[in-house]
Amino acid sequence: MDNIKRFEDQPIRTAWDEEKEEWYFSIVDVVKVLTEQPDTRRAAKYWSVLKTRIKKEGNELTTICSQLKMKSADGKRYNTDVADTEGILRIIQSIPSKKAEPFKLWLAQVGRERIEEIIDPELTIDRALETYTKKGYSADWINQRLQTIRARKELTDQWQSHGVEKGREYAILTDEVTKAWSGMTTRQYKNLKGLKKENLRDNMSTLELALNMLAEATTTELTKTQNPYGLKENQEVAKSGGEIAGDARKSIEAQTGKPVITSDNAAKLNEVVTEMIEGVAGGDNDDNEQNT
Repeated sequence: MDNIKRFEDQPIRTAWDEEKEEWYFSIVDVVKVLTEQPDTRRAAKYWSVLKTRIKKEGNELTTICSQLKMKSADGKRYNTDVADTEGILRIIQSIPSKKAEPFKLWLAQVGRERIEEIIDPELTIDRALETYTKKGYSADWINQRLQTIRARKELTDQWQSHGVEKGREYAILTDEVTKAWSGMTTRQYKNLKGLKKENLRDNMSTLELALNMLAEATTTELTKTQNPYGLKENQEVAKSGGEIAGDARKSIEAQTGKPVITSDNAAKLNEVVTEMIEGVAGGDNDDNEQNT
């Protein structure tokens, strides 16, 4: 799926791979912006020279670059060098441009923080708390989110010890759990909330998080007791664990008359919280005025 992003009012052609859940960026477009080339032809020439330099630095371009057909200025589609987010950041490191410098500084900071987190894992939790707070999440939501991280880790530990491979097989089992409790696969759930690369759990309400955690925690306990091995056996257990949370969801919806799962994402949820806070603050001000 083609899309146009803009950086400092300059177009950057992008493509979204729904299966891999990854954005791909036109390298020539990025180079054109960061090196301030006057046109695409000059940018392509610069990229050709840069490719040679990157190869001399010992990097195999096939690991960071691929090709996709993208629409050009003449309206036709041509094979275009593209890279995912990681690849683009790697290429930026080799561009001697003042516009690329902020990216390089940011990469250095991220690298330093990652090393610090390896030395002291508690820093990861502290930074997660700080990040969620800055994004406007409530304290209750943050506490719930941290509990879901723990529940997820306990589940994946069980999967690993029961013959499930990381990556694709984890994703398959996660889909089984999610579909069993919510009625949707992870991708369908993300589509409902208008998400692409964003983390689904970061866009759930407190109740959605609670039910998702129930599904994963139940699957963990069933895995311990039923002792499945391999993907196929674990799929059956994952489905059973999710169905228990799914029954809880249906019961809640029957009692409240409202769906648990909505299209609200983090932006919408935080907007609701902000409006509530402002409403309370406004009410307090009215009371104060009346009392005086």
